[in-house]
Amino acid sequence: MTLALELCIRLVAAGVIGAAIGYERELRGKEAGIRTHFLVSMGACLFMIVSQYGFANADRFDAARVAAGVVGGLGFLGGGIIMKTRHVVGLTTAAGIWVTGAIGLALGGGLYEISVLCVLLLAACMEGLHFYSVKMGERQTNVVLSSEDYDSLKQAVASLGKKVTQLSWVCQEGRFRADISLLVRKRDFPVAFLDRLRAMPGVTLESMD
Repeated sequence: MTLALELCIRLVAAGVIGAAIGYERELRGKEAGIRTHFLVSMGACLFMIVSQYGFANADRFDAARVAAGVVGGLGFLGGGIIMKTRHVVGLTTAAGIWVTGAIGLALGGGLYEISVLCVLLLAACMEGLHFYSVKMGERQTNVVLSSEDYDSLKQAVASLGKKVTQLSWVCQEGRFRADISLLVRKRDFPVAFLDRLRAMPGVTLESMD
């Protein structure tokens, strides 16, 4: 096999594997899908190929520098995927793009076995742990509770326990309001959690997201 054919195979393999990872993300309705992961993986592979073979005529060169630059660029790209509003989303997709780039670098270096193993582990993580996250994990929820009685509202907030991650108080026109961010078990959301909030005496649930 000629070197040119070998390098073409590496590029194609990187693109296919990146697209496969992106397909899983697209099924979940994420912003970064097939095209993004395809480009990241193939681009990382090309950078590695260039770092290995593009400077063959140079007296001294360090292939690791190009790889380090790719890692930094992927971090910048992943940061653009993560959107912070009142809570952080997109971490898994950003991490997936980071790993996809690493797989592309490995394929560019001709490490086929390691790349395939990494893809299998990534698939097991995305699919297997996704079930756990959906059924058994916790989600960040924002609720607004109000009451004319401060003590009742304070007691209601205290009953939520250590799950509260952020709390602010407001008093307007003789009515007290608590803006609360807390962690709720996904299997309890929303039915069981709503029943619990509505059962609090003297407290009104104004909003929840």
